[in-house]
Amino acid sequence: MVIPIHDDNPVRRRPVVVYLLLLINVAVFLTEPIVKAPLVTNPSSVASVCEQTTYFDRYAAIPKELVSNRQLSPRRTIVQSDQGSFACPVQRYQKVPALSVLYSMFLHGGWLHLLGNMLFLWVFGNNVEDRLGRLRFLFFYLFSGYAAAYGFAFGNTGSTTTLVGASGAVAGVLGAYLVLFPRARVTSLVPFLLFLPLRLPAWLVLGSWFLLQYVYSSGGAVTSGAEVAYLAHVVGFLVGALLAWPLRQRRPPPPPRGQAEVWRYGY
Repeated sequence: MVIPIHDDNPVRRRPVVVYLLLLINVAVFLTEPIVKAPLVTNPSSVASVCEQTTYFDRYAAIPKELVSNRQLSPRRTIVQSDQGSFACPVQRYQKVPALSVLYSMFLHGGWLHLLGNMLFLWVFGNNVEDRLGRLRFLFFYLFSGYAAAYGFAFGNTGSTTTLVGASGAVAGVLGAYLVLFPRARVTSLVPFLLFLPLRLPAWLVLGSWFLLQYVYSSGGAVTSGAEVAYLAHVVGFLVGALLAWPLRQRRPPPPPRGQAEVWRYGY
């Protein structure tokens, strides 16, 4: 509905954990077969598709594995090409389903997927980190990601589709931001107004985002993004909001000793 690019909400210290998460997400994405393939071969070739599929099967979260806490047997993927159908070779590997949730939080299916998640983390993550503190924010982020993945898994117990992306954890950050800073002004681009930038309250930007995710997750709308795990977004958002709720009336802690200035960041 809108694309946030900046919030008028200064922080007291540098968001080190947010920077670190951004760096790790980009670094991991650059090592994925989906990125390396165009450098060595046609990214739509059979070999490339097989490599990408095996990579995600091995490292990404799969709902059926999470529910049963057991690794599925390696599956043979059939790839369609101009020359016909080809079966990918089956590769053996060991996988711990619980750890795959952690890995999947740093995997992405393409540049747009990565940039969209990182944009929301960049705009809203710094204030949540500032309020929670660095270490607590890191645990909060990871817990939200785990809750989102398992919430989706228990809502789709038989699914063998791989889950990748930071969106569940980022959704937790959005939920916390809405609770802690509902009146903060967020400059957003509005696509249906030819990307006109508007300063909107956070409760409107994030509330409308959550409503859209909820409608799609409940099947109340038709969308071309059928492969988007909307339920994971809903669960992550609610978990983040609930965890931040006890902090909504508290004053933020004072800045570290010797740091009198207020840091501002242009998003």
